[in-house]
Amino acid sequence: LGPGKAEMSTSAGAIYTTDNSGRNWKAQVRETIDATLNRVSSSGVQGASYFSGSINDIQRDADGSYLAVSSRGNFYLTYRPGDEFWIPHNRGSSRRITSMGFVKSRLADGLWMSTAGGEISKTTSGQPVDTQLIDIPFDRCQIKSGGYGILDVLFLKDSNKAWAVGGGGTIFGSTDGGRSWQKDKSADDLPTNLYKIKSFSNGRVYILGSNGVLLSNTA
Repeated sequence: LGPGKAEMSTSAGAIYTTDNSGRNWKAQVRETIDATLNRVSSSGVQGASYFSGSINDIQRDADGSYLAVSSRGNFYLTYRPGDEFWIPHNRGSSRRITSMGFVKSRLADGLWMSTAGGEISKTTSGQPVDTQLIDIPFDRCQIKSGGYGILDVLFLKDSNKAWAVGGGGTIFGSTDGGRSWQKDKSADDLPTNLYKIKSFSNGRVYILGSNGVLLSNTA
């Protein structure tokens, strides 16, 4: 993060920072995710009974905000620098969460969510994400996935372009910031599931799939 500065998170949701090259670490969160879920579930908040299960994915954005998705896909949590606790949220859909991430790698630009059956939704463009809400509003995107699950989505910086990848070698592209998606047939003949997509500063986009498949293209 800078000279002598680093940040570390654990699978329990603990977050630590150091500014002396790791000699001392300071906790940023007052309780683990499990403790937060137990406290909220017993508080009587509507929908909080769904906040149970373990966490299988924790992501950090470029500004130090975090996103975690439950292993059951029934809820997710967010954390912003300065918060004392993780904040759990309902998924806002009857379908379970398949994957989630930050729009353009920043919570300030929004969140995206894919759900079972190949649906994609994202927070409203141009509106800040209010992480204090238990039900963060998402807008459903137009995509005909054929039922294949969407496993990862990439929104390119300084652009309205976006890519989505998933099961059965499916690739979708968007040129309007994710509101609508069109199928790309580049990997239709490959017997693989596509799990991850990532862009780099040289303009290349890479897609990682099963069976050792690695695809690349220019953004």
